[in-house]
Amino acid sequence: MERRLTAILAADVVGYSRLMGANETATLAALKRLRMDLIDGKIAEHQGRIVKLTGDGMLVEFPSVVGAVACAAEVQRGVRDRNAGLPQERRIEFRIGVNLGDVLVEGDDIFGDGVNVAARLESIAPVGGIAVSQSVHDHVGKRLGLIFEDMGERRLKNIERPIRVYSISLDEASSRETNEAASTPRERPSIAVLPFINMSGDPEQEYFSDGITEDIITDLSKVSGLFVVARNTAFTYKGKAVEVPQVAKHLGVNFILEGSVRKAGSRVRVTGQLIHGKDGGHVWADR
Repeated sequence: MERRLTAILAADVVGYSRLMGANETATLAALKRLRMDLIDGKIAEHQGRIVKLTGDGMLVEFPSVVGAVACAAEVQRGVRDRNAGLPQERRIEFRIGVNLGDVLVEGDDIFGDGVNVAARLESIAPVGGIAVSQSVHDHVGKRLGLIFEDMGERRLKNIERPIRVYSISLDEASSRETNEAASTPRERPSIAVLPFINMSGDPEQEYFSDGITEDIITDLSKVSGLFVVARNTAFTYKGKAVEVPQVAKHLGVNFILEGSVRKAGSRVRVTGQLIHGKDGGHVWADR
């Protein structure tokens, strides 16, 4: 089976059996409208793919963990707005869990520990809230302006190792954080290093170009005051034709470094371009 690293979102309707018992037809119709009017559009907007649907939930994968969390937050806020003014017994509310992990791929389905962790996170998420793993918390950071609340290490059902869990607050940031941000004279510089392209025409050299990318990410991470997107997130763009401003916006970074590696015999040429994320203009290029 194929393996890949992906961001997994698991969602489930709270009290589905109770809602169905009270009014089956109205519940199914309301859930269908909610998907058509809100959820499906948000998933598509963040390049997600619905893997499977159950009567009261869904499993979705995303190429970007930032996109997965942004989608989850927007869905929960949208659902909250739609529920405003409705009596409690008629509200359709979700729990959502998001994990970044390795999965097994068979056809259109995905399996494995990464999926299981996402499902368990969903089960312990607060009503109308989002629970994420440590890996998701570390990759997203402050790029979406969300507040992460540490729920501590949890023993999740059928998961061998304990998982540190964070709950995402959908309320506005505290005034203290807002004031700190306003008082900061300059935004912290940030960069994403996209996987360097193997121009050698030799598939065996792919590991060499990947190694160059990883070395650059490692060295940049040592620069004090510079935020560097993690390797796993950057490599979700491997082999994809992308628009730099779109990638920069998606990852929440100021700059993008991209390049290529060409090897012929004992000679190697590495080309790099530093590109401004806002307008796509070259800041620096060399070989």
